[in-house]
Amino acid sequence: MFKKAVLTTLFSFVVVSQASAQAPKVAVDIAPLHSLVAQVMDGVDTPDLLIRPEASPHEYTLRPSEAKALADANIVFWIGEGLTPWLEKPLSTLANSATKIEMMEVDGTTLHKFREGATFEAHDHGHEEGHNNHHGDEHAHKDDHDEHHHGSEHAHHEDHDDHADEHAHHEDHDEHGHEEHHHEGNDPHVWLDPKNAEVWLNTIAKTLANVDSENAQTYQKNAKAAIARLQKINDDIAKQAAQLKDFKFIVFHDAYQYFELRYGLQAAGAISISNAADPSPSRIAEIRQTVKDLGVTCVFTEPQFNPQMVNTVFENSTVKTIGTMDPLGAEIETGKAQYNLLLTGMIDSIKQCQK
Repeated sequence: MFKKAVLTTLFSFVVVSQASAQAPKVAVDIAPLHSLVAQVMDGVDTPDLLIRPEASPHEYTLRPSEAKALADANIVFWIGEGLTPWLEKPLSTLANSATKIEMMEVDGTTLHKFREGATFEAHDHGHEEGHNNHHGDEHAHKDDHDEHHHGSEHAHHEDHDDHADEHAHHEDHDEHGHEEHHHEGNDPHVWLDPKNAEVWLNTIAKTLANVDSENAQTYQKNAKAAIARLQKINDDIAKQAAQLKDFKFIVFHDAYQYFELRYGLQAAGAISISNAADPSPSRIAEIRQTVKDLGVTCVFTEPQFNPQMVNTVFENSTVKTIGTMDPLGAEIETGKAQYNLLLTGMIDSIKQCQK
């Protein structure tokens, strides 16, 4: 009996080990997308996260462990060059042979152009809803990333774990057209529209199934269940948002229009542009005037950035409440539940700021 039990246990261990060995190695750029991939891979394996949610994805230096995860990956899911222009080079060098899925290029993804001005006055939202990502020449600036070869990868230093260093501005940003990119093309904060997440869940499942056919049924089942959960959350948020019409608020950087447009909400303005660069004096003046004209009483900071700028901009203004809005979920544990908690946390933040 004892021998039989040992053999049974050993056999089970071998089966589990074989299943784990067959699962693809998967790397994902940001925590919300990582959460979606983790839901689809539930019961098979866990994807690796490349960018910690407490850091800005617009500027980031991979830790050695994150660079290794990228190098080991069979599949990489990332939002796109618009969000992480610096990631193109590591993708072409460290993950050259991996299957790379850029979510902004996925068929059916709703895309919106960058909003113009500190108070978005020059931007017309109406014609953009449901815009397919393959129409027109919006991505003319972007060639096939898999064909790019940018030379050797940047050196990885031991001090990468220092959070302060990760936010340093690199002198080569202008070479990537980083600032210009955030005035032309599409806003990359696409994950904040849950309808995009629904589209992506199916794409994630299909991509994984193509590489790992033995677990294809699990991936498809998990994606279906994740979509059902997300649809319930979407309906609940829509009901709450309906009670917040005409509520005016200011955000730290222009990252939320996908959430706003999905639920009929609209920020009165943003302190910084979409890449969270320091605002110009004229932009600050425009924001201050908007606060005065509209009687805005609430502004949101973000955990990825120093809130002192917000305090400085709105000193001696009508703003009474400084809340926190987080597009990445810095204070939410990474993993399967992260994305859904991120969405509910955003509507909760707006409701709290209204009070």
